[in-house]
Amino acid sequence: MRILLTGRNGQVGWELERALPALGELIATDHATLDLADPDAIRRAVRDAKPEVIVNAAAYTAVDKAESEPELAMRINGIAPGVLAEEAKRLGALLVHYSTDYVFDGTKAEPYVEDDATNPINVYGATKLAGERAILAAGCRHLVLRASWVYSLRGANFLLTVLRLARQRARIRIVADQHGTPTSAALIADATARALRVCVAGSTRPSGIFHLAAARVASRHEFAVDAIRLLGLQCAVEPATSGEFPLPAQRPAFSALATASFERVFDVVLPAWRADLEQCLRPIREGLVAMPR
Repeated sequence: MRILLTGRNGQVGWELERALPALGELIATDHATLDLADPDAIRRAVRDAKPEVIVNAAAYTAVDKAESEPELAMRINGIAPGVLAEEAKRLGALLVHYSTDYVFDGTKAEPYVEDDATNPINVYGATKLAGERAILAAGCRHLVLRASWVYSLRGANFLLTVLRLARQRARIRIVADQHGTPTSAALIADATARALRVCVAGSTRPSGIFHLAAARVASRHEFAVDAIRLLGLQCAVEPATSGEFPLPAQRPAFSALATASFERVFDVVLPAWRADLEQCLRPIREGLVAMPR
């Protein structure tokens, strides 16, 4: 099986480059070799590679900056997935694409299921929803995997921000009125590999939108407290409200994702977010990786 991966240097892409070679030949691209803002470049890359599977891990992920760069965000998050889907349809390939919990408005009081009504409240979420719709319109076989609060020990993410602040200060304030499902990039990559094995070797050919996230709900404050506790950092974490930290892009107050459909279709049990976080931080706790600065 030949797999074309975009976004190899991103959080999820980096983990996918580790997880996918066991499935077949991997052709991994980054922004330098494939600019997703250029539809013609996308078409050339896919036609040159002739993949059986396209895994699109590239995205415009600067949620706040997207408010002032909506056109660029739309080209990468909204238009590019549609171009990839058209090329996948032409080849008869499977397209795996990552979306986000931010396609929801956060007004629900329990985890969102796949067919809940979408209503993004920021530009980033709107562009990701546009990408989902473009894929569905193209009619290719697809797995659109909505992820939530993605983090890792590389790149820029909430976990690394918390750890940096905790090393610099004796006391920090973290919002406690935003709830979601923190999910490591490694979990997403491993679950994607599992899903692809089912798609290739299984008797069924799954296609559609699935929620892929760790289990159970957390506030950002709870997540920060656990991360600091696991690493033994001496920093008090006080709860705060979102209103104390105004940002250009509004965040959903509750965007946890229900994953029963993914678990059933791909025969996997996704870990709780605390176990996922502990696994992510284990290399630091065992002295194999330096504490992020």
